[in-house]
Amino acid sequence: MSKVVINAKTRTTTGKTAAKNLRKVGRIPAVVYNSKGEATMIDVDEVEFNKVWRTITPTTSVTLNVDGKESLVLIKDAEYCIRTDKVLHADFFAPDADQKLVITMKVHYTGTPAGVLRGGFKKERNNKIKIKACIGDLPETVTADISKINVSEALRVKDLNLGDKVEVLTSAELPLVTVSPAR
Repeated sequence: MSKVVINAKTRTTTGKTAAKNLRKVGRIPAVVYNSKGEATMIDVDEVEFNKVWRTITPTTSVTLNVDGKESLVLIKDAEYCIRTDKVLHADFFAPDADQKLVITMKVHYTGTPAGVLRGGFKKERNNKIKIKACIGDLPETVTADISKINVSEALRVKDLNLGDKVEVLTSAELPLVTVSPAR
């Protein structure tokens, strides 16, 4: 994973007028929440934020540089105007470095099962798993190769390789993809 950095400045002004003035000069008002629920008001460059926001996943950790102080954060939410195609406000979450986060992730499948090539039918039973990991260890995506699944076999949660630092909370025997025989 390449290091994604967003530069920000602390802001002291609040309200509609202050937010409109920031947007006029190409800045986006934003808030950083920590694990205790405390909020810090910041503003980020609109172009820099859009380049990052449009290309990352919800579990991609971003380095937020606020007035020279760096911390790992997740982009939790962005208020977006569909008429003007602009982000109006952003929310960041900065957990403690050792805090374990519980996140539900979608599993993406690659390949064609061997059983399908022999006449079987692929059935995606589940495509979401729940994981627990520190912010620096979160995978951006979960991808599973299903090309080795034969007829009457299944890819189960326990077959996913997410590394030692990621704990899977979903049942290990839960089938993700099965290949049924032709009738």
